[in-house]
Amino acid sequence: MNLNASLEKSLAGRWIAGYYPEDALERTKLFNSKHISTIINFLGEDIQERKKISNTVKTYIWIIKEIKNRRLKAGLSVKPTQLGLNISYNLMYSNYLKIVRQAKKSGVFVWFDMEGAKNVDSTIKAYKRAMHNGNTGICIQAYLKRSEKDAESLLRSHAIIRLVKGAYKADPELSFKSKRDINRNYLRIMRELFYKSKRFMIATHDSRIIEEAIKLNRKYKRNVIFAMLNGIRNKYALYLSKSGQKVMVYVPFGEEWFSYGVRRIAEQGHLSLIIRSLFEKQEL
Repeated sequence: MNLNASLEKSLAGRWIAGYYPEDALERTKLFNSKHISTIINFLGEDIQERKKISNTVKTYIWIIKEIKNRRLKAGLSVKPTQLGLNISYNLMYSNYLKIVRQAKKSGVFVWFDMEGAKNVDSTIKAYKRAMHNGNTGICIQAYLKRSEKDAESLLRSHAIIRLVKGAYKADPELSFKSKRDINRNYLRIMRELFYKSKRFMIATHDSRIIEEAIKLNRKYKRNVIFAMLNGIRNKYALYLSKSGQKVMVYVPFGEEWFSYGVRRIAEQGHLSLIIRSLFEKQEL
C-alpha cells in the first residue's frame, strides 16, 4: 500500500465519516447515542464550476431534510467558497440564504465557516445579511489579528459565534504565528463572549482552554457548546458530555479529504494530537 492509500484509509476511518452524505448521517446517529450532537460538513472549497456548486447546495438541502426525518441532533457547516464566492458574492449569498431558509423550516442550525483571510469581509457581510432569516452562526478564527475587532462588531449585531484557532495560512502582518500568541488571542475573544454573549461555541481540543471556559461558565451561566473534530479527541468529547457539558463533534464527509487533512496537520498544536489519534482506540 502506498503512502497516499495508507493515509486515505486512516483518515476515512478516523477523521472523515466517509465519501457520502449517508456516512455522515450514520456517524451522527452513533454520536447521538452517546448524547453528542454533530456538525456535518461536505468537504470541498474554492469551487469554480457552477454545476458542482449547485450539487453542493442540493446535497446540503437533502441532509437538512434527512436530519429532520431521522430526528437526528445535528447541524451543518458550510463554506463560502463552496457556495460560489470565487465566482461572485451574489451567487454565494443566494446559495447561503437558500440553505439557511430550508434549515429554518427543519429546525436545523447552520454554521457559516470562515476560510482564508481574503474572504473574511465577504463572509461577515453575508452572515450579517442572512442571520435574521434563520438559525445561523459564524466562525471566528483566533489566529487572525483582526478577529477580536470582528467579534466585537458581530456581538453588537447579536451574532452567534463559533470560536476556533484557525487552520489557514496568512501573512505575518495579518496573523499570529506562535501557539502562545494564538492561545492568548483565543482567550481574549473567549472572555468577551462570556461577557457579552448568551450563546456561543468554544471549538478547541485544548484542555486548558476548555477548563477555563467551564470555570467562566460557572460565573456567567451561558449557553456554551464545546466542539471538537471527529476522530481527534473523541474520548475527551465523551468525557465532557458525561460531565454534563453540551458537546458537538464536527463530522466531515466527501472525496475532498486530502486538503482537509493537510490543513489540520499544519494547524498549530494539532500534530501531536493527530498522531496520537491515529493509534488511539476509538470509543466512537
